[in-house]
Amino acid sequence: MDNLWVGSETDLSVLHEIRMADRLEYRVQCLKPREVVCKQQQPDGVVTANATAARSVAGKPAFVRDCSSTNIIDTDDCDSCSSCCTSRQGCRRRRTRSLNAPSPIQQFGPCGRIMKNSAMVMSIQDPASQRLTWYKPPLTVLVIKKVHDAAVLPPFVQLVQWLFTEKRMVVFVESAVMDEPLLDQYPAFQGFKDKLMTFQDGKDDLTDKIDFIICLGGDGTLLYASHLFQQSVPPVMAFHLGSLGFLTPFQFDNFQWQVNNVLEGNAALTLRSRLRCVMLKKRDKEAEIVNSGGGGGGAAGGGKNKLPTNVLVLNEVVIDRGPSPYLSNIDLFLDGKHITSVQGDGLIVSTPTGSTAYAVAAGASMIHPSVPAIMVTPICPHSLSFRPIVVPAGVELKVAISPDSRNTSWVSFDGRNRQELLHGESLRVTTSIYPVPSICALDQISDWFDSLAECLHWNVRKRQKQLEDLTDLTHSSSNDTLDSLEIRSESGQE
Repeated sequence: MDNLWVGSETDLSVLHEIRMADRLEYRVQCLKPREVVCKQQQPDGVVTANATAARSVAGKPAFVRDCSSTNIIDTDDCDSCSSCCTSRQGCRRRRTRSLNAPSPIQQFGPCGRIMKNSAMVMSIQDPASQRLTWYKPPLTVLVIKKVHDAAVLPPFVQLVQWLFTEKRMVVFVESAVMDEPLLDQYPAFQGFKDKLMTFQDGKDDLTDKIDFIICLGGDGTLLYASHLFQQSVPPVMAFHLGSLGFLTPFQFDNFQWQVNNVLEGNAALTLRSRLRCVMLKKRDKEAEIVNSGGGGGGAAGGGKNKLPTNVLVLNEVVIDRGPSPYLSNIDLFLDGKHITSVQGDGLIVSTPTGSTAYAVAAGASMIHPSVPAIMVTPICPHSLSFRPIVVPAGVELKVAISPDSRNTSWVSFDGRNRQELLHGESLRVTTSIYPVPSICALDQISDWFDSLAECLHWNVRKRQKQLEDLTDLTHSSSNDTLDSLEIRSESGQE
C-alpha cells in the first residue's frame, strides 16, 4: 500500500496526506462550537436571559439540548433540563443519538457526505431526502467483483478500463482478482494491469484511501464491502451481476451514464444501518478488571490478552447450537434487563437490511432498511408462542449462555468469523454509527419494493378473475342460487 502508483507521477502517500488534511479541515469546520443554550429552571419559572437572547437571534427559534435524553428540542417544548446542565458545562455535550437510534455519521469516505438540507428543523433528516454530494471530486475507486465467476470478467475489464482511461481515477482491486488466470484472455486488460492498485484483505488498511466503491456481482459483494470498512464506508454503487441481487439495484447496461450521474452527485442514498457486535471472552473480562481505573485505553499491555472481538455486520449476527445435539439455552438481555431465555436452535439478531436474508427464512417480518430497528428472531424455538420481535435501534442487546445450559453456542457475523461462545462469556449488540451508504438506482421506496417483487416474488399470485357474466350482484339475495343467477344472466343476454 505504500508503493507508488505505477505509470503515474502521482505519489499515493502524498495523495493520502492531502486527503487526510482536507478531511481534518472539513471536520474542524463541522465541529466549530455552536452557541447551544440551555434553559435553567428558575424559582419563579422564568427562562434565563441567555435562552431568551438566543431565541431572538436572527428571528429564529433557539434550540437547546434536553439533558435527560440526547435529543435536540425547541425551547418552547423544554420544561426543565434539571441540574445536570451545570455538571455538563452548559449542555455542550455532543449529541450521540437521534430519537430511537445512534445518529449515523454523515460523511462517507474521504469526500462523500449527505447533502445538507436547509429545510431541516432538527438534526434528524428525513430518510427520503438523503442524497449524495461530493465536497471534493472522488479520485480513488475500489472495484469489488465476484471472485471465480467468468461471467463477471467482461464487465469488470470494461469498467476498470473506462475508469482508468476516461475518468483518470486511481483504481483499487483485490490482489486475488489479479491472480485469476482467465484475465490473461483479455489483451486490453494487460495494457493497464500493472497500473492498478491492489490490496489484501486482513493485511492492508483501506481507511481514508477509497472515495467510491463499485460492486460487480451479487449481494455478497456488498457484504464484502461492509466487511472491508469497519468504520466509515465510502458510497457504494452495486451492479446486479449475481444470482439474487436484492442489494444490487443497478443494471450494467449503459454503466457509463449511471456512474457519471453518481459522480456528479445526482443520486439518492439508503443508509443501511449496521450492528456493532462485541464478544467479551473470559480472558478479556480478566483484562478489563486488571486495567480498570487506568487511562481509558482498552488495549491490554503485553499483547497476550486479545481485545474483545469487535465486528460491524450489515445483515445479521447468528447464535446457534453448532454441532451439539442439545438445544441452545441462551439468555437475552435488553439494556441490562433480562427479557427471556431462548430454547431452540439459536437466535438471529439482524438489521432491517438483514430482515430479508436469514431472518425472513426463520419467519421474521421484512422491514425497510431506513427504519431504525433491531430484529430478534428465534431459530426453531421449542415454543409455540415465541414470535420474532422488533426493538428500537437505540438499545443494547446482550446474549449469554444460560448457566444451566447443556452446551455452548457458536456465533457468526454475516457468515464470517465463526467462533464459540462459552459459559461466562457474552455478546453485546448495538446499532453502529457507521452505516453503509448504498446508492439507489431510483429511490429508496422503488428500489426496495422492486427487489421484493423481483427477487422474493413478494405477493405474487394468480389474480382472481373479474365477474364478466355476473356484472351486477346488487339485486341478488341470499335465497338466490347459482342456477337462478345463470338463468337470469342468459335471459339478459337474449
